[in-house]
Amino acid sequence: MSGYKPAAIQTYPVLGEKITQDTLYWNNYKTPVQIKEFGAVSKVDFSPQPPYNYAVTASSRIHIYGRYSQEPIKTFSRFKDTAYCATFRQDGKLLVAGSEDGGVQLFDISGRAPLRQFEGHTKAVHTVDFTADKYHVVSGADDYTVKLWDIPNSKEIVTFKEHSDYVRCGCASKLNPDLFVTGSYDHTVKMFDARTNQSVISVEHGQPVESVLLFPSGGLLASAGGRYVKIWDMLKGGQLLVSLKNHHKTVTCLYLSSSGQRLLSGSLDRKVKVYSTTSYKVVHSFDYAASILSLALAHEDETIVVGMTNGILSVKHRKSEAKKDSFPKRRRPAYRTFIKGKSYMKQRDDILINRPSKKHLELYDRDLKNFRVSKALDRVLETPEITVSIIKELNRRGVLANALAGRDEKEISRVLNFLIRNLSQPRFAPVLINAAEIIIDIYLPVIGQSPVVDKKFLLLQGLVEKEIDYQRELLETLGMMDMLFATMTRKESTSDKKKKKKSVQDIC
Repeated sequence: MSGYKPAAIQTYPVLGEKITQDTLYWNNYKTPVQIKEFGAVSKVDFSPQPPYNYAVTASSRIHIYGRYSQEPIKTFSRFKDTAYCATFRQDGKLLVAGSEDGGVQLFDISGRAPLRQFEGHTKAVHTVDFTADKYHVVSGADDYTVKLWDIPNSKEIVTFKEHSDYVRCGCASKLNPDLFVTGSYDHTVKMFDARTNQSVISVEHGQPVESVLLFPSGGLLASAGGRYVKIWDMLKGGQLLVSLKNHHKTVTCLYLSSSGQRLLSGSLDRKVKVYSTTSYKVVHSFDYAASILSLALAHEDETIVVGMTNGILSVKHRKSEAKKDSFPKRRRPAYRTFIKGKSYMKQRDDILINRPSKKHLELYDRDLKNFRVSKALDRVLETPEITVSIIKELNRRGVLANALAGRDEKEISRVLNFLIRNLSQPRFAPVLINAAEIIIDIYLPVIGQSPVVDKKFLLLQGLVEKEIDYQRELLETLGMMDMLFATMTRKESTSDKKKKKKSVQDIC
């Protein structure tokens, strides 16, 4: 036993996304806090001023949450029907929202009753925003109109009727109080100028527009609709710069990070994509449990809030930096302390005594050394690389069947769960398929006695059949490519023969 050789753990190439600065930055959030709302969360908006509370629009209520509170600190419920698009003013003191009945209501954050009510739309108002001067509100509705309202006088200033379908999104310029943008289900995005009473730029998105976003400089515009996110250069009259198609379902919301260097998009495919605003490539992605309707980022990206169709509000807070210990750490011995005497040269009269270094075995190696093969396999089922190496070692020793046999329902379920999780990975497939065949041979006579085990076997069967289908499709594709390459090679050889023949004729 003194000559036991530890099991060789094979190293496999590490799979997964490349670790970048964006990966580290966007993964640096705590476990999300989930808050249940009364209905689908159609809009989330952060106050631009401290303490950076955020407004959540869901059903017929608007809830104001503190940055770290899980219960609303204020509720606005003076709506007859569904409320939409609650938006803070730049100073964080006023809040404006639309509603299903066509009304636009203005609230003071410190009060509860509406300060102003703007009546004029005949259908649901889905988008509202404050202009840059803070004294006007722009609104868009399902009656195809866009209206500009004066806050002090509670009067309508101008109405635009250029859209031919529902107006579902919009935003005002943060630099010019007369400019604002709206997106409609007529597939167009229009920029209006209140001084000319008409649109000054109109672009064709190609899909019903769900969200628009003006960059802080005012020179770039992002529009979302269908599976596309498009970037337009407004300084060049609405020239299309780039069209992004990274979602599998409709893109519903857009948001810009605090630095302006990253653009976020949420979609019904339950993903939030993060794009670089220089290369417009996806640099990170978040996964959620339900389709996404709205998202917002707090100041300095400290909090990311996502609203979903199932009424769940997901709130992620950035992890705080590790605090430095106030007590000085005990100084450890220097490196030279440990190597003292290592370089001493033996003299003629010295007697050298070698102390053999003690080798520490891993727990699974101790089990293998003592022939506890089943226990050795059970110890490593959580780590695929080590598990596959142990299965190969047991197979080499000829005791793999012994390690898999004689298990009860709970133990065999663990093994089957491991196979279901990792059988489809090409790195492990050759070893795990052999193990799966041995398990089937051993437990085939007792199939039907446990519904839990039977269900696992059915899942394993479905996984194997799916892999076979993939392999068949890949072989068909490979055959098509071989045929194409063969045809191209034949054409090239034919053209070369013709050239040689022509050259010989020219020489003659």
